[in-house]
Amino acid sequence: MTEIQIVLPGAQLEFDHETRPFPLPTLETRWPLMVHAPISLAVTRTEVRRTVRAVAGSRTKLLMMAAVALFALGPVTAVGLLVIPELGEQAATGTLSAADATTATEFVTGGTAVLWLFLVLMAVMRAVTTVADVDEPAFLLLSTSVRNTVVGVVAAEVALFSLWLLPPTLLFAAAFASGAGTALPVVAASLLIVSLLATAVPVGFGVGVWVRHLLTAYEPIARYRTLLFAAFWIVYFGAIATGGLNDVMATLFTHLQASPLGWPGHLLVLGIPGLEPSVPVIGGAVVGSVVVVGVALAVGTRGAQTHWFADPARTDDDETDEEPSSDRLEGLLSGGISRPVRTVTVTAIRRTKRSPIRLAYVGYPLLGTFGFAQQVVEAGTLPSFVAVLFSLYVVWAAGALFTLNPLGDLGPALPAVVTSTLTGRQAIRGRIVAGALVSVPIALLVSLAVGIVSPLSLERTGALVAGTVVGAVVTPALASGIGSAFPRFGSVNVTNNREAVMPSKTAFLVYTLAIMLPAVAAVVLYLEAPETIAGLIATVSAWAPGPELTVSARSITVGAWLVLVGGLLAPFVSYRYAVERFDWYAFE
Repeated sequence: MTEIQIVLPGAQLEFDHETRPFPLPTLETRWPLMVHAPISLAVTRTEVRRTVRAVAGSRTKLLMMAAVALFALGPVTAVGLLVIPELGEQAATGTLSAADATTATEFVTGGTAVLWLFLVLMAVMRAVTTVADVDEPAFLLLSTSVRNTVVGVVAAEVALFSLWLLPPTLLFAAAFASGAGTALPVVAASLLIVSLLATAVPVGFGVGVWVRHLLTAYEPIARYRTLLFAAFWIVYFGAIATGGLNDVMATLFTHLQASPLGWPGHLLVLGIPGLEPSVPVIGGAVVGSVVVVGVALAVGTRGAQTHWFADPARTDDDETDEEPSSDRLEGLLSGGISRPVRTVTVTAIRRTKRSPIRLAYVGYPLLGTFGFAQQVVEAGTLPSFVAVLFSLYVVWAAGALFTLNPLGDLGPALPAVVTSTLTGRQAIRGRIVAGALVSVPIALLVSLAVGIVSPLSLERTGALVAGTVVGAVVTPALASGIGSAFPRFGSVNVTNNREAVMPSKTAFLVYTLAIMLPAVAAVVLYLEAPETIAGLIATVSAWAPGPELTVSARSITVGAWLVLVGGLLAPFVSYRYAVERFDWYAFE
């Protein structure tokens, strides 16, 4: 009898040509609750290596991380390093009263509970978007058990979270230790972070994998997952803008101080001189952590086994539902637009409807509005300059929708489209019409709404509405030439597991400047500010080292007029360039 034996990591199968394949009794089948540590460790190393390479290989991600570290975390770190050593000195002198010691302990335990919940939320979001979607599942899930894979993936997440949390924690703990004169705070802070990550990440994965399964495999929910994602982010950013998130965090901070979620905070109390931790609470935190990790891994393993071996839900719209809407749109355009232009317009809108992730970049500038959104909500009115900024954003978005990458958006169909009978005039006009159809109604509604809410007069509101609507028609033509000059043909990661063809960074920058500079010039001329700007330049130059710089108000006025006129002529020039670029495009 001929036998063939195949040995895989974590499993052993024996095949016989006369009998059915059957698994031999291995370590995993004899003791199903055990984990094969070398295999899980290999999965951990692979996942960490892939993530680090993905971040290190992207200059954009590195620049964003550097900017966040410099401008967001830099001031906080500097202030903390100045204040924390003094707190360490005060704790070391033993001058804390009983009331102060109780307050400090409650602060530590409440902060620990809130931090744990935050880490769980981040782990859930990571699991839904990335972690629960393993790479090459056909190979990985055949090579070892789901349990080993889950343990390895969770351990990789713990390691990645540690790369972000441990350095600042050690830095602040070392600053406190330098003032207190003991290294115990560094050890205690490290134990606290490790214990929090060891429980929060498995819980987050266990919840996240089930959430992802509902969103991708359970058809009644998967059909509306785009709306659910949009609703989640609207609620999340709305809570930040209105200050509701701060109220929720303050409530959790107060009510969770004495709860089991705050018990690990007593590990940090161990390293603070003058504070007495509760040894039974520490013991309860250790035992509870072990139980939580075991339950979370069991739930996560069950969820991963259900999700990874399930078929994704079918959420694509039927052609019968899409064709009538396309026919109606084409019928509306049949009055004065030629058939090739109509076809390009309908195709552009249809492709965007099928894959809205392609337009995710249009919403990026809105992230900058949360800085003053809370002030607007508290004041109950919209400042005039904010109304203008919102209208200007709509004008900017009108051109970024369909015409900022007219060649790259064609993707693999570029050779066929460029060599067809479709002319450049028809192709570019079709995209401009698509942008105008979508953006003009939005421009009308947004500009009218912000004009009414703001203190602008009726005449200025009318001017704002007219300017926004006209801009929404003109900017697609402006973007067409810029996008044709700086195309991008390759896809980029919009999220961790979603790719789309987006305009290039150079096109973004040039297009934004082409709108902002004429807008600023118009504001300078409207406010009659050249004399004020000239005086400001002279004042700054007098205080700055080097030769004094003087600019006359007349020069500023002439420059503003030149920029404004150039900005008004740019859409026509850009449109002509886009047409010529399409007609004479040459493949390399």
